[in-house]
Amino acid sequence: MTACVYTIASGKGGTGKTTTTLNLGTSLAMMGKKTIILDADIGMANLGLLIGLEKSKITLHEVLAGTATIEEATYSGIEGLPESLEVIPSGLSLKGFQDADIDKLKDVVAGIVEGADYVLIDSPAGITKDSVIPLLVANRVILVVNPDLASLSDALKIKALGEMLDRPIEGAVLNRVTSDKTELDKNKVSELLGMKVLETIPEDANVRQSAAFKSPVVLNAPGSPSSIAFKKLATRITGEEFKEDTTKGKKKTGLIAKFKKSLSRKK
Repeated sequence: MTACVYTIASGKGGTGKTTTTLNLGTSLAMMGKKTIILDADIGMANLGLLIGLEKSKITLHEVLAGTATIEEATYSGIEGLPESLEVIPSGLSLKGFQDADIDKLKDVVAGIVEGADYVLIDSPAGITKDSVIPLLVANRVILVVNPDLASLSDALKIKALGEMLDRPIEGAVLNRVTSDKTELDKNKVSELLGMKVLETIPEDANVRQSAAFKSPVVLNAPGSPSSIAFKKLATRITGEEFKEDTTKGKKKTGLIAKFKKSLSRKK
C-alpha cells in the first residue's frame, strides 16, 4: 500500500491552511485511514503548536539537516488523537530552519508513503523554493482560500504554478466563511478559480478555542459547524458517504477532557 500524497497549499498566509491540514488529517484517521501529517512550512511552522508538539527535540528540521532519521521525527500515539494518525512537525528555531535542506523533502516523503493511506503536507504559503518542493512531491494539491479577492488572486498563482509543475489541483477549500454579504460565495469562487470547491468551512469560534487547548476541532467540538464541514471534506477525499455526526453532546475528548479532569481533582 502506497499513500496518496496531498499538499495543502495557499497563495497567502492566514487562510487557515494548517488548521485545515490538521483537521482533515484527523478526520481521515478517525475513519480508520492511516494518515501522516507533515509540516513542511519549515520557516513558519505552526502545526506542532496546535497539538502540543512544539517542544519536540527532533523534528523535520533535523531530518532535513541530516542529523536525525524520519522515524525519530515521527510522533504517534499522541494523547487525545486517533491511533492511526502520525505527525511529523517542524521546529520553531531559526537555527533549525537555516540548517534544513528542503531539497531532501522528496526523499523524506518517499520514505513514509509505504504502509500509509494518506500523507498530508502542510506547505508554506506563497511562491518560493520552499513552497515549490512540496508541490513537486505531491500526487494532488488542495488550495485553501478565503472568500475575498486578495486570497483568490494569490491562489490563482499557485494554480498556475501547479499546472507548470504538472501537479493536478484537486480543488479548493473555501475557509472562514461568514454570512457577510460582501463575501464571495461558493459558486463565484469556483468560477474565478476555474475549479470545484470541495467544501465550505464556516467561521467558527470553536476552531480558535480548540487551538488554545491544543486539540483539533473535530475532536474538541465534534458537533460544531466547522467540525462537520471538515469531516465532510474527508469523505470527499475518500469517496465514502458522509454520515451525520452522532457525537454532539457527548463527553469531549483529548486535552479538554484531561483539563476538566484535573480541575475536578483540585476541588
